[in-house]
Amino acid sequence: MNTDLPIREDLRGRDPYGAPQLDVPVRLNTNENPHPPSPRLVQALAEAVAAVAGRLNRYPDRDAVELRKDLADYLGHGITARQVWAANGSNEIIQQILQAFGGPGRSALGFEPSYSMHPTITHVSGTRWIDAERSADFGIDPRSAIKAIEQHRPDVVFLTSPNNPTGTALPPAVIQEILAVASGMVVVDEAYAEFRREGTPSALSLLPGNRRLIVTRTMSKAFAMAGTRVGYLAADPEVVEALLLVRLPYHLSAITQVVARTALAHGDELLGAVEALRQERDGLMEWLRAEGFTAPESDANFVLFGKFADRGRVWQGLLDRGVLVREVGPPEWLRVTVGLPEEMAAFRTALTEVMAEVMGEIA
Repeated sequence: MNTDLPIREDLRGRDPYGAPQLDVPVRLNTNENPHPPSPRLVQALAEAVAAVAGRLNRYPDRDAVELRKDLADYLGHGITARQVWAANGSNEIIQQILQAFGGPGRSALGFEPSYSMHPTITHVSGTRWIDAERSADFGIDPRSAIKAIEQHRPDVVFLTSPNNPTGTALPPAVIQEILAVASGMVVVDEAYAEFRREGTPSALSLLPGNRRLIVTRTMSKAFAMAGTRVGYLAADPEVVEALLLVRLPYHLSAITQVVARTALAHGDELLGAVEALRQERDGLMEWLRAEGFTAPESDANFVLFGKFADRGRVWQGLLDRGVLVREVGPPEWLRVTVGLPEEMAAFRTALTEVMAEVMGEIA
């Protein structure tokens, strides 16, 4: 940003976050759930919104009590509404965590490549970002993690599981080892938790006895509610009380709350598509590997694949064929969101054509 406005010096020269928003036939770049609400759910949502429409002259419940009860019931693990907090997407949850536990003179540490909004929101909150590295397989080596935490003593540690953009999940034992040495808050971002393979546990199981652990979730992915903008967390009740100090008044609209509650009430329907997306993801990984690409194991609704000498060339070639994927993460890789079967067929065809073209140029 080049401006003579008196903007904060630490914001000058920075670019806003955002994946390309292009009008193409096949969009596989933002990890959205490709299944829209059914007609039955659309009707239920319309009725729920209509029920509150006559009260929109009044402020909503500023503590979203009923929504938090519903979220606690959904999460299970003995979690109560006092342990749950909700906001406008998991990004606002992350922002509130950093406002409460970060800030000037404090630091946050993450293991990259990972979710790019963690360092972005950290920076905007006035918190210093510390970049620690992941292993070659995109996991986190506990010994290296402990060394980095003991060296920097961060106030907030971000762990992303399943990780974006790599799709890798963390074993609870690794999280537990980090909790044992971290003096600050440990945030486990589980935005893609519902897409985990069978037998992959959640960090929610570690909440008892770990007062500095925060597990964040979203309704954007598995619940196919990206347009609703609801993120939430589970933690010790004292953590929720701390976030009340920084939340904006009435931050969740009455419509947002009722739409989220309606979606949770129809959870069986919405989550029914998750298994189909898992199968599509696993089939995609197998196909990519059979075609000679490298694709790490994924517990999310996307797959990282490579390696490319010039990923920009491949990305553009796919776009020229109407398929949009994401240039993100390490420079030799691309990320593709799992879409509908016909979208994945279009991706396979386009990628095959692009690679044939690239190999022809090399020859």
